[in-house]
Amino acid sequence: MKEFTEEYLHNLNKLIESKNEELVRAQIRDLHPADLAELVGDLDDEEALFIMLMLDDETAADVLVELDEDQRHDLMELMPNEEIAKQVEQMDADDAVDVIQELDEEDREDVISHIDDVEQAGDIVDLLKYDEDTAGGYMSTEMIVVNENMSMPDCIKAMRQQAEDMDEIYNIYVVDDDKRLKGIFPLKTTITNPSASKIKHVMEPDPLCVRTDTHIEDVALDFEKYDLVAMPVVDSIGRLVGSISVDDIIDRVREQGEDDYQLASGIWGDIETNDSVFRQVRARLPWLLIGLVGGIINALILGGGEGDADLLRILPGLALFIPLIGGTGGNVGTQSSAIVVQGLANGSLDVKHVGKHLFKEFSTALINALVMGLLIFLYAHFFPVDDDPTKSYIAAMAVTTSLFLVVMFASLFGTIVPLVLERLKIDPAIATGPFVTVTNDIVGITIYMAISGWLINLFTNLMVS
Repeated sequence: MKEFTEEYLHNLNKLIESKNEELVRAQIRDLHPADLAELVGDLDDEEALFIMLMLDDETAADVLVELDEDQRHDLMELMPNEEIAKQVEQMDADDAVDVIQELDEEDREDVISHIDDVEQAGDIVDLLKYDEDTAGGYMSTEMIVVNENMSMPDCIKAMRQQAEDMDEIYNIYVVDDDKRLKGIFPLKTTITNPSASKIKHVMEPDPLCVRTDTHIEDVALDFEKYDLVAMPVVDSIGRLVGSISVDDIIDRVREQGEDDYQLASGIWGDIETNDSVFRQVRARLPWLLIGLVGGIINALILGGGEGDADLLRILPGLALFIPLIGGTGGNVGTQSSAIVVQGLANGSLDVKHVGKHLFKEFSTALINALVMGLLIFLYAHFFPVDDDPTKSYIAAMAVTTSLFLVVMFASLFGTIVPLVLERLKIDPAIATGPFVTVTNDIVGITIYMAISGWLINLFTNLMVS
């Protein structure tokens, strides 16, 4: 990836301001489309539009595909629909659909109406009817297809004709007379079996495929499991309608990873650094308000109730461990939920074996709770929080018992919540964010105050008796 210095950008801005197309072309002539996309992203909208209108249609199409979604959307709002149509014509159908989907309905229809290639326009219209999160929404219709009854010479001729308009060739797909997928024809077969009478005798039958309505996350799992570079897509009766390449899957995995990371951080929506202040506030404030509410509830627990306030007056040393209890619960819950979310995402956690995972999580939590409880008891024993030995012992017992219970609860809660969210068809990545942290914080403080109050009352009654 080329690095653009401030001096380079400054000089380019000057050339654009002067409308010196010849010198601007000289500056960008040798840039790869990906580098051009990065450059366009560094310019303001008007300057970016100037660059795009200078490029030939094929290069401009490549740049448009490489652009970030938000940047592409802003740029296309300034471009005439006729110009967008020229660039869309140079794209593969699946890339064209990704671009057109970012337009509103009226502009979408207008762009398609300006596409001269009727066949490509038809492919785009067909692809637009599929949900964008399904195999149909990600597939490309550009592929090489041969009939199972073809002879080897006819097959090679058909392959050559279809390959002329393709940039990448992953597989040759074999269909019957009704367009139903029958097999895959490896390219090396043209060398190893040049005299085969019919393709169906040398093809690899019953290839792994997906239906158009298969969710793209499930498709990605198949690509990972079987180490695929491409996969055919069929309709409900097995007819071949397209294929998905590993490039599309990589893009999807990257996007999903970014979305999950933001969601786990308490950010709603796909946010970029160059988004407006209002958009960033709208995405970030809801979870912050939830955290604020959690803090208020904790404040009420600690000071709002007369009994809890008395606990801290009787034994002020209890307050020293409040951050420990709350922080540990949040950390443990986030760890547990993160493992479950990861397992659900990569398919390593089967919902059928939830009981086994819960037992494993319980065992892990038990060991962690015992170790952490022992360490905090030793600390409270050797570094007493009060001059009164009895009060120090009460504090040590309270924080040890509470920490043990908090670790157990947070581990199981952090495990169960993403499983429930997955069952409810809600993104379980929410469970790794503020939701689990705030809940465990509140529950942890509640447990701590309850255990402390119980122990103080117990020792007080024992001393009185």
